[in-house]
This record gives sequence, C-alpha cells and structure tokens, in this order.
Amino acid sequence: MVQTNSLTNPLLDFDLSAYLDERRQWVEAALDQAIPLQYPETLYEAMRYSVLAGGKRLRPILCLATCELLGGNIELAMPTACALEMVHTMSLIHDDLPAMDNDDYRRGRLTNHKVYGEDVAILAGDALLTYAFEYIATHTDGSTPERVLRVIAGLGKAVGGEGLVGGQIVDLASEGNPDISLETLNYIHNHKTAALLEISVTSGALLAGATDHEIASLTDYAQRIGLAFQIVDDILDITSTTETLGKSAGKDLTAQKATYPSLWGLEESRRQANQLIESAKAALAEFGDRRQPLLAIADYIVARTY
Repeated sequence: MVQTNSLTNPLLDFDLSAYLDERRQWVEAALDQAIPLQYPETLYEAMRYSVLAGGKRLRPILCLATCELLGGNIELAMPTACALEMVHTMSLIHDDLPAMDNDDYRRGRLTNHKVYGEDVAILAGDALLTYAFEYIATHTDGSTPERVLRVIAGLGKAVGGEGLVGGQIVDLASEGNPDISLETLNYIHNHKTAALLEISVTSGALLAGATDHEIASLTDYAQRIGLAFQIVDDILDITSTTETLGKSAGKDLTAQKATYPSLWGLEESRRQANQLIESAKAALAEFGDRRQPLLAIADYIVARTY
C-alpha cells in the first residue's frame, strides 16, 4: 500500500488516503443498496459477490471527483458512479472465465465462476452490464435529460466494440504472437482499459454541466492516466506477488501476452508511465486549485503497488 505522506500534495496538504477512504465507503454503501438480494437469489448473490468484493473503486471515485470539480455534488453523480463499478465488475467476471484469461482469484478470493459456475458467472456479468444503464436512467436526479443521455451513450461506447470489447478481442487475438507492435498494444489498452477510465472522468463532469472545452481537457487527462494505469499493471504483473495483487501474478508471461515491459523493459516502462502522468496533470491547468484530487489520483496511479 502506498504511504499517505507520499500522496499528500505539498501545496495544499491534500490527504489523498483520507479522500479515497471516505469516497470508497460512500461507494460501497451505495452499491450495497443498489443491488439488494432478491429472487432469483443465485443470480443476485453472484452479482453481489463480485461487486461487493472490495477493490480500489477508482472509476466511481473519478466520476464523483469530476462532478465536484465542475460544481456538482456526490448525490448527483453517485448513480453513474455505481453503474461504472457494475460495468467494471462485469468485465472482471467475464475476463476471468476459462474462455478468456482463465483466472482463479480476483481481489484476494475465488473468482465468480469458481464459486457459482461459468453459467451463472456469465449471467451475473450480463445482469450487471444491463442494470448499469437502467440505474443511471432511473436514479439520476439533478441533471438534465440531455446530460444523462450523453453519459449513457458515452458509457455504451466505452464498453462496446469501440471500447472495452474491441480492446479485449484484439488482446485475445494477439496472445502468443511475439511480433505485436506498439501500435497494436496501444490500441488494446486505449480501448480495453483507458476507455472506461475516460468515461469515468467525463461522466461526472457531463452531469454537472461541463463545457465542451472542459470535457476535452478532462478527456486528455483521462486517456493519459488510463494508459499509465495499464503500464503500471503490466509492471506489477512481473514485479509483485499474487498475495499483494489479489489476483494471479505472472499471468501475462504465462499467456504469452505482449506487454509494455516486454517491448520496452521495466525501466523504460516506468519512465513512460511517469511521463504520461505528468502530461495528464498538465492538461488540468485551467481548473486551478480545484484539480487537487485529480492530480493526487494521477500520482497514485503510478505509485500504487496493487
């Protein structure tokens, strides 16, 4: 775990650990309420098993942060924040399936299909994905229908063929190929990883009425932290342990996946990640002191150990 003092902004003494802990608790409570246990119990148990398994909650927290940045509040953004975590959880459930990455552990415990079976895991992921859109549409108060529609459309794009699913299929097709180019690797992770982080950042701002210029700046920030996040993930898969990560370490090497360290080496990968973070923070200059949470989150992405 990254120490608090390394995450504190020296100018405003911004305590990122306290900020993340507080918002993580809010998100956990909101998710618990959003998915009550009901009939058919097996389905909802499986949904709750993965959604409430913990994690960084980075995507919902980014949504809350940008909504506050643009003058909105937590209540306005929380339904979308929950929906983002539902979609992210769906991607983890499906990614862990034998037909995909075939992983046994996620967030420090057995993966969904290991507990409920592949059939239920697939359906639990499907239910989370569809419910996410319903939840934004039916629970968002305080914004305009046009803004809510933009969020829903943006999330759909981030998850589908132009986003997460598109990146995943190219990733699967690239396994075992020793000649994957940097262009292809960037395509995979700009879609598979960065696209959902991008809508996480922009959705909160959209709900709060951000201008097109503000959205463009936040998009620049999000795309850069998204790619940096993946580079760090690739590094940790090599340098960390299963116990620390809460998932199987060394999976990329076993699956013969192209990664940033396999192309650049560890030191150059770290340099590239840090460079992306610095340029991401520079994209927020127009927001002044209000940008402190986003600056600190950017630093956290490259400093994290899991």
